[in-house]
Amino acid sequence: MKFEDLAEGCMAKILSYTTPADVCRLSLVSKAFHSAAEANTVWDCFLPSDLSSIISLSSSVPPFHSIKDLYLYLSDRPTIIDQGTKSFQLEKRTGNKCYMLSARDLSIIWGDTTHYWEWTTLPESRFEEVARLRAVCWFDITGRMNTRVLSPNTNYAAFLVFKMIDAGGFHYDPAVLSVGILGGNSSTKNVCLDPNLVDNRLDDRFHGLQRPTVRSDGWLEIEMGEFFNPGLEEDELQIKVSETTSNWWKRGFILEGIEVRPKHV
Repeated sequence: MKFEDLAEGCMAKILSYTTPADVCRLSLVSKAFHSAAEANTVWDCFLPSDLSSIISLSSSVPPFHSIKDLYLYLSDRPTIIDQGTKSFQLEKRTGNKCYMLSARDLSIIWGDTTHYWEWTTLPESRFEEVARLRAVCWFDITGRMNTRVLSPNTNYAAFLVFKMIDAGGFHYDPAVLSVGILGGNSSTKNVCLDPNLVDNRLDDRFHGLQRPTVRSDGWLEIEMGEFFNPGLEEDELQIKVSETTSNWWKRGFILEGIEVRPKHV
């Protein structure tokens, strides 16, 4: 018996043990594969088990005729949840969960003092508000999230998402990024946050340091660190960026948030 001779339900069951990327590729093999690849039973296996509680936090998810359409909707764009303080998205190739913590969901030292930070809107941001740095010496931003909301058995990385407009003051000391479990181990590294700084005008501490790159949505991002989420316990993840050693006034940094998404080798 050929594989294509199997009942559609059997084919769909087999496809459900693959990945979304595999299903899309196999749907091109034959009409039988294509029909089985459209089954709700296949795509339901790729959705997180807690999806209903996640999308209940959003008012922007419309009804769909098929679970595949819902999957594609959630993987093609970020969905704003939790009263606008976070976004949720599925990684299209695997179905693993991605989150971004908005600037409002982060702890920013002096963030509510208008002399230092300003809360404003940008049309290119997914969130209603972003934080713009007016001027501050003590640059310190921290995010926390419970690892139980992430996909289990998955390697993740955290990314600082921001812009630099008329920036200054980030040339004196490197910024420090750290990612780790609260009360446990963490990884720390020094980076150069301002992509416009010229190497020959910086001291040796900046040479060879990681710099931000431009995302497809036009924002800058820099990887803060990675971690493996086994999904066995409810650990508290702490993500931090700081530059508090130079006492140099910094300005022109615009914060959208911190994104936590799967990282593949």
